[in-house]
Amino acid sequence: MAWDILIRNIKGLVQTRDQATGPLKGEAMATLPVLENAYLIIHNGLIEDYGSMDTLPEAASAITVIDATGRFVFPSFVDSHTHLIFATTREEEFVMKIKGATYEEIAAKGGGILNSAKKLQAVSEEELFERAMVRVHDIVRTGTGAVEIKSGYGLTVKDELKMLRVARRIGKESPLTVKTTFLGAHAVPKDTTQEQYIERIIKEMIPAVAAEKLADYIDVFCERGFFSQAEAERIVEEGKAHGMKPRIHANQLHRSGGVQAGVNTGALSVDHLENIGDEEIEYLKSSSVMPTALPGAAFFLGLPFPPARKIIGAGLPLAIASDYNPGSAPGGNMPLMLSLACIKMKMTPEEAINAATINTAVALELEKTHGSITKGKTANVFITKPMSSVAFMPYSFGGNCVEAIVLNGRVIAD
Repeated sequence: MAWDILIRNIKGLVQTRDQATGPLKGEAMATLPVLENAYLIIHNGLIEDYGSMDTLPEAASAITVIDATGRFVFPSFVDSHTHLIFATTREEEFVMKIKGATYEEIAAKGGGILNSAKKLQAVSEEELFERAMVRVHDIVRTGTGAVEIKSGYGLTVKDELKMLRVARRIGKESPLTVKTTFLGAHAVPKDTTQEQYIERIIKEMIPAVAAEKLADYIDVFCERGFFSQAEAERIVEEGKAHGMKPRIHANQLHRSGGVQAGVNTGALSVDHLENIGDEEIEYLKSSSVMPTALPGAAFFLGLPFPPARKIIGAGLPLAIASDYNPGSAPGGNMPLMLSLACIKMKMTPEEAINAATINTAVALELEKTHGSITKGKTANVFITKPMSSVAFMPYSFGGNCVEAIVLNGRVIAD
């Protein structure tokens, strides 16, 4: 029998695990299994087998044979936090930031999330899909194989549904594995009060999203000036009642109660954590919530970076995602996120890679199918350009080390 794909002479097969695992916590995050001089067999869209080249059967054959001499093979990145669907970029706000405007000042002048909402409301669903697919292509090229996509730039029933329909379509018409999140509670539109909008989310948006089965998860921007801890908990509990599991934007700009809201509601993850303290870290220790750092946003906004060493030192897991969005993290390059995690958060390359594969897979409930080189898992892998070591990827910040991509068992053409 001929297999579909045989990758041979792999310098290092990264993240080899005999069985699905996760989350990786504390000291375990420092261990990254790498099998030297290896082969990888892919068949029927799945990882069929792997091992050392000296154990590869002499009669081994495949429809596609790839020689990976001098190269590493990684499991594709799982990006567990993005706002990939938006109408246009916001570089004018980038210039405002350079001149000293704060995130809150830009929002007060009609920028920020409300700016994106206004632009998105004027774009058709088809056009929104076409623009998003350009970004899909970009993140696939830098090694991402699974992604979470949020709504939150619609802020009306019609436009939130439009965003989520586009996200579902991306999952069907691209090679990415896609999980979707309803984030109606991203900001309050100008035409309504805080309480009126929360009522609209609870009574209109959540039931409409649930009726079309458009969202796996529900999220809230729990932050001073946006939604309080009590409001976040109220909204996500309603989402839970409609079958959506919670995840929370937490502690980005202030110690806002977001971590507590996530733990109290049994969220899958609390994301951002630029302003997390000892109290929140201690609170997380009593839960299964995945702390998730978004180093691209901290870098772009000039915020403190999440205290990775404290989080890992407390025996907690940590995930790393891109936060790809037009306002505070306009890029989804996961190798760059690894670089920022290593340089600014003092994570080792091994910890950063674990955080962006296994732990992000756990955050999206994909640990049984994604995030590691394990027999029976989805064949989502990428082959690097010739590299000296695993550490070269975060070391070569801003570059693209990815040479070839396999998603769902198929080679992806550039």
